[in-house]
Amino acid sequence: MAELLIQNGRIVTCAGNAPKSMEDLNDLNIIENGYVAISSAGMILDTGGGSGDFYRDASTQIIDAGGRVVMPGLVDPHTHAVHYGSRENEIELKLRGVPYLEILKQGGGILSTVRATRSASKDMLSEKLAKTLNTMLLWGTTTVEIKSGYGLNLLDEVKCLEVVRDMDHPIETVRTYMGAHAVPPEYSNNRAAYIDFMLTEVIPYVAHHKLAEFIDCFCEEGVFSIEESEQILRKGAEFGLALKIHADEIEPMGGGELAARVQAVTAEHLVAVSDQGIDDMAAAGTIPILLPGTSFYLKLKTYAPARKMIAKGLPIALASDYNPGSCPTESLQSVMVHAYLGMGLTPAEIINGITINAAHAIRRGHLIGSIEAGKQADIVIMDAPNEQYLIYHFGINHVHTVIKKGKIRVQDGLLKQGGADD
Repeated sequence: MAELLIQNGRIVTCAGNAPKSMEDLNDLNIIENGYVAISSAGMILDTGGGSGDFYRDASTQIIDAGGRVVMPGLVDPHTHAVHYGSRENEIELKLRGVPYLEILKQGGGILSTVRATRSASKDMLSEKLAKTLNTMLLWGTTTVEIKSGYGLNLLDEVKCLEVVRDMDHPIETVRTYMGAHAVPPEYSNNRAAYIDFMLTEVIPYVAHHKLAEFIDCFCEEGVFSIEESEQILRKGAEFGLALKIHADEIEPMGGGELAARVQAVTAEHLVAVSDQGIDDMAAAGTIPILLPGTSFYLKLKTYAPARKMIAKGLPIALASDYNPGSCPTESLQSVMVHAYLGMGLTPAEIINGITINAAHAIRRGHLIGSIEAGKQADIVIMDAPNEQYLIYHFGINHVHTVIKKGKIRVQDGLLKQGGADD
């Protein structure tokens, strides 16, 4: 019998046994007027048409979806959620047309957040991260990748990764070490020494203490070169870390080609990716994570060429890029609108991009990202009659109910109190 039974829903299952690409991106495997049966272990027992009353007994809790959209919990595969401080002071610089890389050179951007994060205690960072995760949960996100990269030394990178590791929250987190986010000020005249420090001290420590699953690198003009990025990523791979790369965000650096060459799980941003980079990633099986909210917020006037990637067979994923400078939003629902307006993606492509494909982008596709028997019961009920409505009616939170591992965590749009295992 089911512990929890959702009935009378438009079940957007996103079912599939692999990342979705090409025409499959427009297939949401919808069940009209359906049910989802959930076990006491927080796993999906079954889903199908009709009431599912054969899974019901006197102890089963019933949720009447009332014809609303029932979809997988949203998966955010690219964030910088662990940091301190904020950067609203940069708004006027951006309005005056000062480029992001110039703000970085002036000691702003990433480096200003580094100063704030280094000065923050673990308790301060934990309190801020908990607030961030609460907001994400309220807006439908149930799993999130979190990068370090605002410590840029051993002590503070470890501090940030430990804060994520020790967080007691319903949202599941996936940790990425990103010491190669910028060159810290103390190494400004000797970037080679900083790279050597990461290679010989930080990466081995992070891997040995299992503080991260992935390693990432900001491969960009004025940050880390192709050669430097390859050296950093290959060292991470030697220590068993899976590879991600910030690639071709602003300048066409050849980051897509590098992602394929080092067999990265994902390449992220890709606004300026080359045609060769797209072809190489398709051949290598690298998943592009696209961040339309960042293009919007940075006023780049260009977005990652999503339609070209889809035509080449790439299984695109979408993410918020939540961070204090270039995309300060926790809302994947906002990202959905920017993916539609900026990239020309269909509602189905967008939803698959923030569920099943995003799950595969953090190597969790076997467990989350779709509503299928045997998967974790991470489910969002949206107060919308169909999935197109989520994008059509923009700027509001459509979440009605959030279920994480079979437990109701948001009800009637309000956060229910409790930790990860209560």
